[in-house]
Amino acid sequence: MSIARPAPILTITLNPAVDVSSETETVRPVRKVRTSNVRYDPGGGGVNVARVITALGGEAEAYFLAGGETGSLLNRLLQAQGIDSHLMPIQGQTRISFMVREHSTGLEYRFVPEGPPVQPRELERCLDIVASHKGQYVIASGSLPTDAPPDIYARMAKLASARGAKFVLDSSGLGLQTTLKQSRLYLVKPSLGELEQFVGRKLDEAGVRQAASDIVASGAAELVAITMGVDGALLASALGVLRVPAIHVRMRSALGAGDSFLGAMVWALSEGRTPEEAFRLGIAAGAAAVMKPGFELCRREEVLALNAAALSAVARSQTH
Repeated sequence: MSIARPAPILTITLNPAVDVSSETETVRPVRKVRTSNVRYDPGGGGVNVARVITALGGEAEAYFLAGGETGSLLNRLLQAQGIDSHLMPIQGQTRISFMVREHSTGLEYRFVPEGPPVQPRELERCLDIVASHKGQYVIASGSLPTDAPPDIYARMAKLASARGAKFVLDSSGLGLQTTLKQSRLYLVKPSLGELEQFVGRKLDEAGVRQAASDIVASGAAELVAITMGVDGALLASALGVLRVPAIHVRMRSALGAGDSFLGAMVWALSEGRTPEEAFRLGIAAGAAAVMKPGFELCRREEVLALNAAALSAVARSQTH
């Protein structure tokens, strides 16, 4: 007798991109800047999250709005990586983001277009997918497209909740604010900067704890994970607040750390791990991602190794 496998995790990306990364010795104005080691990656929040889940051994279906020649390229890049991808066509041309790493300083220069506008009928397809998909986790991640209504993620959250799925959001600005005000989420993952934008002020350590706890207390989200770069991360839930320092590694690029964190955390939750276990695995995935250049994301073996080392360090500290 065969056992039915759970449905894949659904990721939704409304504003994806083809991510181009390269390197040069020095970035200068006016003159041509010759670059090397050019790399093309499929990008956008939900797209990256699906890549991470797949890399860790999970199953994800990446649905994304895309159009034009660059949209076709994005789909081919995903398929080349073995991602179960589903392009939902739009009239506009999918954006291309560009990053250059400067060897002389170690700095990264990122150029990120706002992306094409979308039509209401194009967004309706996303709502239909969320309503009909069988997966128990729905992840909406990334910025809103031009002209998209700020309540689009809130509408998705309600549709997911109506069929008993857990809705996860990683966004910013009006999309984040409107969703937290109008719907109830399972997990929301703002960065420190996005949380400060949400509350409208700078936050110290105590302020971060309070703001995250307030979101939980309001009923807007069951879990609130705040990523803070080299300062680690914080998880708020009905059980309280867990503060975990960053895993210190040699950083090559900060790109993709947040998406790696979220993908690993939701994958672990879908595998039946506790929120704390999933949160710690997310931190390990974020650390693994910053060890990679450009838009390259985390790798399974490195995530598991970093997580095991971090857990061993915690166990040793508790015995002293």
